[in-house]
Amino acid sequence: MDLTVVAYVIYLLISVALTIWVARTLSRNGKVFLADVLHGNEKLADAVNHLLVVGFYLVNLGFVTLYLKSSEKVADARGLFDALSVKVGVVLLVLGVMHLGNVYVLNKIRRRGLMEREQTPPVPPQGWTGPGTGPWAAPATKV
Repeated sequence: MDLTVVAYVIYLLISVALTIWVARTLSRNGKVFLADVLHGNEKLADAVNHLLVVGFYLVNLGFVTLYLKSSEKVADARGLFDALSVKVGVVLLVLGVMHLGNVYVLNKIRRRGLMEREQTPPVPPQGWTGPGTGPWAAPATKV
């Protein structure tokens, strides 16, 4: 069997396994973060989490598939490891960039939600105090 085909098979096995592992890890650990971003709405957080995982799989597995072809023929074991190290390394970098992009966008959404929550007072206003009244007003003088 040609070593180039062996390199393709090993690359696909490693890349798909890494993509699945990263997606599951991000999905499992991202549920709490998404629930906070979405103000405790668990059903919406689960739905968004699932959509993010599907998008993650589509983008990363699409990249893995497009990056499969190699222009050089693998002649020996050293060439096999060289080809695999470059390909798997690029896949790992893409997975990392995708993860950081997701975290960045979700953090922006979370910060916007926190700022909106801070703008509403914790207790609704109970009335209006006109000028010259209240505990800080100067005492009235008699003429």
